[in-house]
Amino acid sequence: MSGFQRAVVFGAAGGIGRALTEALATRVEVVHAVGRRLEALPTGANILRHQADITDEAQIEALLPALGTPDLVIVATGVLSDAKTGLTPEKTYRQQDMQAFEQVFRSNTFGPALVAKHLLDLMPRDRRTVFAALGARVGSISDNRLGGWHAYRASKAALVMLMRNYAIERARKAPEAICVCLHPGTVRSALSAPFQANVPEGKLFEPAFAAAALLEVLDGLRPQDSGKQFDYAGREIPF
Repeated sequence: MSGFQRAVVFGAAGGIGRALTEALATRVEVVHAVGRRLEALPTGANILRHQADITDEAQIEALLPALGTPDLVIVATGVLSDAKTGLTPEKTYRQQDMQAFEQVFRSNTFGPALVAKHLLDLMPRDRRTVFAALGARVGSISDNRLGGWHAYRASKAALVMLMRNYAIERARKAPEAICVCLHPGTVRSALSAPFQANVPEGKLFEPAFAAAALLEVLDGLRPQDSGKQFDYAGREIPF
């Protein structure tokens, strides 16, 4: 993969995160797999497992000495619904709820932001590096034709803005650094499970397919792509 040697995957116990970790393990020297439950993380000869919650800054900080100097960091966490808390995507603004907003933004926006805060400075400045987080096409403001899903859409739109900010700041001292959001499509995972019945035929991807597609996209990115969002086919998604 384009010279990557050490990768870190946050959310490595999830469907896409696990597939990304396993695919990277065949391509790079070492993969650090990070998740909230150690026993749920994938295993492998060159997979190092770490327990941490990205919404807990102290846990991220405690993790840093073990990570070395990664040249690829992927944040593959996110939440759309949660049966335990009753979280469901809003169909109207009348269903907006502060607790739901806080839960969605913590996982989709604030957590990745804390990862960026602490890991961007670990990454080398003298060569190509990539910091990526899973975005979503529904987070595109200009592409929004249906409305609804207020907290999820807003959290992903905010994530793209943060990534744009990181790209600008990072380029000042690391001209080959790339910061992007990646849209994996609709993947067979816990996140999409309640909504898979509505997915058009041929558009529900297996995690391994999505992971391979995203890694191919990462291979093709250049510094001028930093701060943008791309889908699994390498197409830029408008802001």
